[in-house]
Amino acid sequence: MPATPAWPPKSAPRLFVETQLAADTEVKVEGNQAHYLGKVMRVSPGDAVILCDDITGEWAAEVVDAGKRHVTLVPKQHLRPREEVPDFWLCAALLKKDRFDMVLEKATELGVARITPVVTRRCVADKLNAERADTIVTEAAEQCARTALPEIAPVVKLEALLRDWPEDRILFFADEEGGESAADAFCYAESPAALLTGPEGGFDDAEREMIRAHPNASPISLGPRILRGETAAIAGISVWMAEAGDWLDAE
Repeated sequence: MPATPAWPPKSAPRLFVETQLAADTEVKVEGNQAHYLGKVMRVSPGDAVILCDDITGEWAAEVVDAGKRHVTLVPKQHLRPREEVPDFWLCAALLKKDRFDMVLEKATELGVARITPVVTRRCVADKLNAERADTIVTEAAEQCARTALPEIAPVVKLEALLRDWPEDRILFFADEEGGESAADAFCYAESPAALLTGPEGGFDDAEREMIRAHPNASPISLGPRILRGETAAIAGISVWMAEAGDWLDAE
């Protein structure tokens, strides 16, 4: 006899939903999500979809109705609880739209808990489309099978960020003029912590002096080359996750 196919199949589409999930409780998705399931993935009754709610974790749900404007699903199996992620924040200076989109996407994939967009004097942008940002991080989380969405904090000016910085959180400052090697600094670091990266053109001298004067700031180096803002953010998060984050526990 042929083997019974695994359920849910590995190819099942993934979605984050705003409704808190529970076994055998119907969930209706509409709009872009319904279009994705119905028109792109072409789901039909009986198919499986992986749902996450950023509260209870990950569920295998069964499609019970696939209409033109909505898809109704019923969670059947709780697959994983909401994951625990390192208490690590990224405080990234705003960049051009496509480049900051990359920062949002990759920071989500790499596992940060919170992303704070920062306005500095050399920033080419001072606003962030919150709805667009939410869509980017949600789609990135779906793609990389995260069960916890990173928080996106409101845009803040550098001065306000430093003024209101929590006393119990170290702020690693990616300083292009040098500092302790990131790998060495992170090796013995513990959460809570954060990484601050700069804009195109870097921080100006007054900003660098202000950051270095902060009692929680710890200047670090990300190597001998000057990195673009998005590259510095991605590289810094990667080193943190390798030295102090959840990559250490990966099997």
